This record gives sequence, structure tokens and C-alpha cells, in this order.
Amino acid sequence: MRRYRFGRIAALFAAIYVVAVVLSGVLALATGDPALLREIVTGGWDTDFMPYTWWVELLMVAGGILQGWAYWQVLRGRPIGAAAVNERPVRLLRAAMYLSVACTLLYRLPIPYQWWFGLPSDLLQVAIVGLFFVVLAGSLPRWLRLLGLVAGLANAAMGLAATFAYGLGQYDIVPFVSPYRLGNVVYLLWLVPVLAGQARDTRWTRGTVRMGGAAAALSLLSSGGSSIVSFGGSGVDYDLLLLMVLSILGVFGTVWQARSAHDLGGPIPVPSPAPPVQVAPARAWPLAAVAVVLPVIPAAVNLADGMPVWIGPRGAVDDLFHGYVSYPATVLWVAVDLLVGVGAPAVLVLVAVVRRTRRLLRVTMLLLTLAAAAGVVTALTTKSEADWRIIPDMTEERLALYPDGLFEPDEKGDILFGLSPLWYSLALAASAFVLLALYGAPPAARLRHHVLVTALATSVVLCFLPAADQSRGPITTAASCSPPEPWENGVATKEPAPLTGVRAFICAVRQHNAFDFAATTPDQVLLAHGRRLCAAYTRDDPRELARLQDTEGENVRDLSWVLAGICPAANAKVTAEAAAEDREFDETMAEERRKCDATPSHRPLIKPAKAIRLKEPEWPEAGLDLYDEFAGEGKSTTAGPVTAEPGRVTVSTDSDLHVCVTLETYPRRPPVETKGWQDVVEVGYANQSGEMSFMDGLSGTVLPDLSLNGRKGHYRIRVHFAWSPWKGEKYGTQRLLIMAYPGPGDQVTTYRKPPKR
Repeated sequence: MRRYRFGRIAALFAAIYVVAVVLSGVLALATGDPALLREIVTGGWDTDFMPYTWWVELLMVAGGILQGWAYWQVLRGRPIGAAAVNERPVRLLRAAMYLSVACTLLYRLPIPYQWWFGLPSDLLQVAIVGLFFVVLAGSLPRWLRLLGLVAGLANAAMGLAATFAYGLGQYDIVPFVSPYRLGNVVYLLWLVPVLAGQARDTRWTRGTVRMGGAAAALSLLSSGGSSIVSFGGSGVDYDLLLLMVLSILGVFGTVWQARSAHDLGGPIPVPSPAPPVQVAPARAWPLAAVAVVLPVIPAAVNLADGMPVWIGPRGAVDDLFHGYVSYPATVLWVAVDLLVGVGAPAVLVLVAVVRRTRRLLRVTMLLLTLAAAAGVVTALTTKSEADWRIIPDMTEERLALYPDGLFEPDEKGDILFGLSPLWYSLALAASAFVLLALYGAPPAARLRHHVLVTALATSVVLCFLPAADQSRGPITTAASCSPPEPWENGVATKEPAPLTGVRAFICAVRQHNAFDFAATTPDQVLLAHGRRLCAAYTRDDPRELARLQDTEGENVRDLSWVLAGICPAANAKVTAEAAAEDREFDETMAEERRKCDATPSHRPLIKPAKAIRLKEPEWPEAGLDLYDEFAGEGKSTTAGPVTAEPGRVTVSTDSDLHVCVTLETYPRRPPVETKGWQDVVEVGYANQSGEMSFMDGLSGTVLPDLSLNGRKGHYRIRVHFAWSPWKGEKYGTQRLLIMAYPGPGDQVTTYRKPPKR
């Protein structure tokens, strides 16, 4: 600490901060209230958006400790010794970077945020970009400095424009001045050349360059100008959690700026001699060829089946890139997916075998191990029917970066992905193990992280053992449990019989992910697990059920709907509950019919062409619509419960209550009746199809045809609405009388409306 100008003061402040973080973390875990912890670490995150979760709070404590380390790095100042005598551009750069760090720390102060707080940082970024262009003149080629200058100024201009747009409330402009698809690519086009120049310049230490590299990697993952939308909820929102974690890890960028300024103020460090390049001894080429060929084997099998990808759009790893990081990082992930899928790791292994440098070999083994682990995670987290397939827009976005037609559903609706990622994991892990066995450093030269690499490789191999001691058996997919709808294949089919027995159980598990099993788990494993839970369900021993809840996370009493197909006790409960629900529904509908029967019947003043009083009460969820799909656009008018526009008439009703409906069609204009009605409104409607049926798409309600024997042309629609009392209820039930007759005119006429709405 004495090696830095303000080392002791910085260490004291960092220690106080870390102690405050740890104590607030203990308080959060003891009371379940993380408000103080989150206020200290992240500036406050309401539990309505991110509910208290013990592991999230531990993550916040770890983030707070990281921030304490960052404060020490920022506040400790330049190294002790004679201050460097710098030229004016270097002094200005150092001052600008310190001011930029101060602006960043300003956000941590407990003061109300104002939109113009971002303007000083944006303006300082312009100065820093220009000064780095001058200061790195002797370290980088001119063309590379020009590239960084242009990219840096463009990024600063985008930041200024976005700040003004947010401040002036012009949110629609933000996607144009800061496109989300760019992420932080423009910023990285400036930062990466700067880091390259710092690495060549003796004024900056390797530690400073490493901090900048970490900041660059986080910038690639960060969504840049895009925002994450969340509605909160009762569980952990991983979008918001990622935003919280990235905001904490943003301290690496602040540390890089502070250390860059510190290094410019202290004496120029004496460059240490570059360590000699260590080359591993050559081995027999057939053994080395095994390491090269292994990654090609699963790729060749996949390519033979026309599948050039390694993982594809499935599993938790792919979800991370498609749903939680920047678009450029997603593009990079898809490129890696295709490269591994066609066997590109074999090229990396070949280069490592030919050059045999210790560093290249370590990096190669690490990358192979990480890829193997990603394949295992994908296999364990792949769902047979992903949520994104339900929404066409999400499906199109998820597959947009892959070649067209690569993941088309088959006749059963399943998407074929080729080989399981586990085969790739096995090949990649085996290749890393062969490299380690052939070119591992001798015990005296081994680094400590070799142990970590070996442990990871061993763990990946062990992941395959549980599946090797049992036969696979059939695997029912979620898609196969649901037959295709008639409109999907153009062939009319009968309503399928409800599933029963073992198939009902298997399909309930597959379609709803009822158990924590992979989608590739054989049916026989699920069935054995279900029968074990059925035995516990039937015994209904509280101690046994509590033990299952604690050890396996299975609330057996709530699984009766899953176990009903194979468990008589669960089936009896489900049957009894269904019968009770049916009785309750029948009683409710009988009550609603009595309400409608009690309403007065309408007596037409002239004879209608047809009159229909619906026997069953209707229950529209979004009102009743009469519309023509070929109608033009125009102004809409609302009067009482009726809204009219060209080619459309909407009748609004209370979605919580049923409606008693009467429909009447007249050959000529009927007399106006207002007695007993609260609203009477008449509008025009052009019937181009010959059919006029009010409907509600949400509830599936479709009323009988109101047209006059299929007559096309212009009609007048008269809507009568009233509330009918029932046994002292506040509202009772709704009455609706709709008349239709041929007639011209689109004007909206209100014959009656309540005195006050």
C-alpha cells in the first residue's frame, strides 16, 4: 500500500465499504429484506422487480467486494516516486480520464438523477478520444489511430445524441442514433486499438492493459444502446439479473481509466525482459493426429446428414446469447456454432501441435474444455418444445442468423438438430485430454490452473457415465403428444380421444416439464420416477412428503394432475375435482339462464322478418364485433356502448358478466323504442359479404346472422342495452337487443342515454 501515493487512504475506504457490504448482506439473509444491500451495491433495485432470493443476495455481496477492490484501484493514485514530466497532451489526457472517473462515481452519490448528468461524460469522451490519438502517435500506425479516432468520435456523437433524445423525451429517435444491433461495436473499434497501443507503450503496465481487455469483453456482451424490458414477478428475472451483474462488472472500465491515468503520472516502469518462449518436446505423430482427428468425427457425421451446426437454437447456452447479451455477441456465437459444427477446432489443435508453444497449448486445451462444457450444459437444458417456437416472430428472429431451411419441422412438428452436443463434448474433451497427456508441462513447470483444467476435463468425461449403464428405450417428445391441427395439414380429422394411462403421464411430464429431467431422458426413467412418487402420494405420510420436498424439490401433493394416469389415488382426486368443477359450472350456467328467463321478452311493434331470443346467455370477453375484412379506413365514432367506423360496429359489454341477447331483422325501419332501455344507439353498416354476425374472437362467441335473407348492401343497426336487476345484486345481468334493417346513412344517432355515466 505504501507503493502508491494514497494507498493507505484508499485501502481504509475500500475496507470500510467492504465491511458495510458484508454486514448489509448478513442483514439481508437474516431478515429477507435486501433493500440496504442493493442500495449500497447497485444503487437500489426494488423487490417488486427482483424479489429477495438468497443466492442473488450472495451474488450482490460478491459484487460489493469487487467494487471495494475497484475503489482501492481508483483512489490509490499513482505509484510513489518522482512524478513523470509529461508533455501537454499527456497531462491533458490524464486530467480528462480522472474527470471521467469522477463523473462515473457521481452516479453513486445519493442525489436525484438528472438527464443532463450524462453530458459531461460524453464531452469528456470526445476529449479522451482526441488525446489518445495524439499520445499514441509513436505506438500505433497512423491508419490504426485514424480508425480509432473516427470510431471514438462516432461513438461519442451517438452517446450525445442519445442523451439529448432521452432528455427531450424523443424516445423514438434513440433506435436511430444508437441502433441496438450495433451494441458497443463502435466503442470497441476505438477501445481495441487503444489497448493495442497501450500494450506497445512502456508507460502503461500489463495490469492496466488486462483491465482494459476485461472492459472490452464486457462491452461486447453488453447490449449497448438497447434496453431490457421487464414486468417483474414472483421469481428471478434473469434479464434484470444480468443487467444488475453487468452494472457491477462495469467497474473494470472505471478501473482501466483510473489505472491508465495513474500510470501516466508515475515514473516509467522498467520493462521486464520478455520470458522465453517455451516449446513442448515433439511426440510421435500418430498420437498427435488422434488429438487433431477427434473433433472432426462428430462434425463429419453431422455434415453427412446435412447439418453444419454444433448446438443450434437450443439449450441454456444458446438462450444466453439470444436473449441476454448484445446482438454482435449473438452473431459471434452463431459463427462459433457453425465453425465447431464443421470441425474447425481440429485446425486449432493442428496449429497447437505444430507450434507446440506452452501458451498456445494451454489456450487450446482451455477452449476445448469450455466448448465441451457448453455442449454438456446444452444437452442437460434442452427442452423438447422451446418457448420461442410458440411465437412466430421469435422463431423467425431465433433462426435468422442460420442458413435458410436448416431447422424446418418434420411431419411430426419436431425440429431436427442432428447429433447430440454430447458427442461433440466427448470428442473435444478427449482431444484436450490427449493434448494434456502429450504436451503437459513437467511438474516443476506446471502452473496452478493446470489443475483446474484437468478437473474440468475429468468432470466432462464423468458426465457421460450415468447414461452408459442403462438402455435408452423410447423417448416421447412433447410435439408427438399433440396431434397436428386440421389447418396444419389441410386434412379434416376427428377430435382425438383424451390420453389415458402411461401415455397421459408421459405427455403431461413432457409438455409441462413437470420434473427436472432432460428432454432426452427415456420414458422408462420418467415412469419409474412417477411410480415412486405415486407410492408416496398414496401413503400420504407428511414426513416422507416433507423429505421429498427438501431433497428433490417435489411437492408431491400438487402433482396429482401429472400422476393421474398411473396413480389411482391421484386419479381419484383429479376426477373428484373435475366433477366438482363441472357441478359448479352447471350451477352457474343454470343461474345465468334463470336471470335471462326473468328479463322481459321484447314485443316488436311491427312484424320482423326474423327474431331470435338466444336460449343460452353469452359471455363475450372483448365485446361483440361486426366487421367486414375488406372495409376501408375512416374515423370512428363512439356513442354509449357502440363504436362505429367504416365496415365495423363494436358493442362493448362488461366482460365479467353474461349477456342476454335478442336479435331482430326487419324489412323496413321499425319504430324507435326507448322504454326500459338505458342506451339506444343506431349506426350504419355496409354489408358486402351478405352475412352479418356479431362475434368475439377471445371467447369464441358467434351470434346468428342478422342480414335480411343474405341481402348485401347498406343497413342500419340499432342497439338497445340495459341492466336487469337480480336478487338484490349490484348489477344483475346485461340485456342486449340488436335490430337490423336495410337503410342508407352512416350517421350515429343516439335515441337514449343515461343522464350520467
